[in-house]
Amino acid sequence: MSAQDAPTPAVECGLDSGLLSPVRAGAPAETATCDEAWLQALLDAEAGLVRAQARLGVVPEAAAAAITRTAQAGRLDLVRLARRSRGAANPVVALVEELTAAVAQTDPDSAEYVHRGSTSQDIMDSAAMLVAHRTTGLILADLDRVAAALARLAEDHRDTAMPGRTLALHAVPVTFGLKAAGWLQAVLEAGERLRVLRAQLPVQLGGAAGTLAGYLEYARLAESGYVAGYGEKLLSAFAAELGLAEPVLPWHTARAPIARIGSTLTEVTGALGKFAVDVQTLSRTEIAEVSEPAAAGRGVSSAMPHKRNPALATLIRSAALQVPALAMVLAQAMLAEDERPAGVWHAEWQPMRECLRLAGGAAHTAVELAEGLSVRPGRMRDNLGMTGSLLITERLAAVLAPVVGKATAKSMMSRAAAETTRTGRPLSAVLLDLPELNGHVDAAELAELLDPGHYTGAAGELVDRALAHYRETRRPV
Repeated sequence: MSAQDAPTPAVECGLDSGLLSPVRAGAPAETATCDEAWLQALLDAEAGLVRAQARLGVVPEAAAAAITRTAQAGRLDLVRLARRSRGAANPVVALVEELTAAVAQTDPDSAEYVHRGSTSQDIMDSAAMLVAHRTTGLILADLDRVAAALARLAEDHRDTAMPGRTLALHAVPVTFGLKAAGWLQAVLEAGERLRVLRAQLPVQLGGAAGTLAGYLEYARLAESGYVAGYGEKLLSAFAAELGLAEPVLPWHTARAPIARIGSTLTEVTGALGKFAVDVQTLSRTEIAEVSEPAAAGRGVSSAMPHKRNPALATLIRSAALQVPALAMVLAQAMLAEDERPAGVWHAEWQPMRECLRLAGGAAHTAVELAEGLSVRPGRMRDNLGMTGSLLITERLAAVLAPVVGKATAKSMMSRAAAETTRTGRPLSAVLLDLPELNGHVDAAELAELLDPGHYTGAAGELVDRALAHYRETRRPV
């Protein structure tokens, strides 16, 4: 029997454990976005709604308490619920039936108050905002740790000179402190955007078509529940129960809150991805200016025992490459028709979860990378010397311009650099042989001018500026 003819082994579907997404496997964001977490968020939305109605006298307090006690994910069969969700194209319809049945087992009178006046999208969208709020809190905590570690790197290496690289080649000297400060600033800006987003995540409350009609009708039927402005009061109470923002209007087909999650997490993973790709580059064998923290099994190759690959940076970069594409789906969902879209709203759930998972995994991985990054100043000095002071030709051209003229100075340095590259002679020796320099600069002066550690511009001051900004603006989640 050929391999093609062999029967496919039977496989049972279990939990999504991150086999194909190792960047988030085991990260806090994975737990916060798993199916159980979503189910609990759906139940929390249902319980929060009935408590808000009880606040306003539409539902008995005892019923709200009974429903809240029963709204526990562990009481429901998650797999059965997921498969039942195919019937209505969303999990809320089946969830309401099963939650109602569970409440009725212990308190039949309270069961009738489950999901009163609500619609599936109110619960699903509010649950999505709960999941996003909980997960972004974890991401922000990790970003704060990443920022603190990058700030330490910037401070410790404020004046550590290294080759700057533009278009893949040595340019002029920079400092590793300035490079770390750049990573820090990007993380701070992304974190601030995420904080703003988190504070603005709104509950959803609109009823069947965004008019709150069902909620108001049940309030009218209650003996003491209906008051003027009930809809607005219910919205406010619901937002307070869930700890989310209060929107101006129902947003069933105004999907900017979801789209903003995607765009903000794109910036977060982009900032972390920039850090990661720089670490990958600087970890190359021929550069070797930094290395990732070592750990058992970290970065091993299945074929080459000598290798220790930059695994942490690879995981972060993989997330940064995926999130923008997923965010594009969320942006496209803004084109939602009528008062309830068919397929558009439904298309958001998985991409949104993956954005949260990947960003959370990237941030958690970046903590380990930033806190354990090994920096090699000696290797940086060696690399500065690879081109024989050619990195300082810009400085020489500027210094000599007042003496021989700007055009002549630039032409002279270009000729000298070309000869150094062609012959291997030190740049200082080539320059001292040029008749244009005779009497204008001696060997000692030239050596000072060609020291790469003395041509880092305002790098130190820029690091100080970035660190001052960090200290002024940092704040807890």
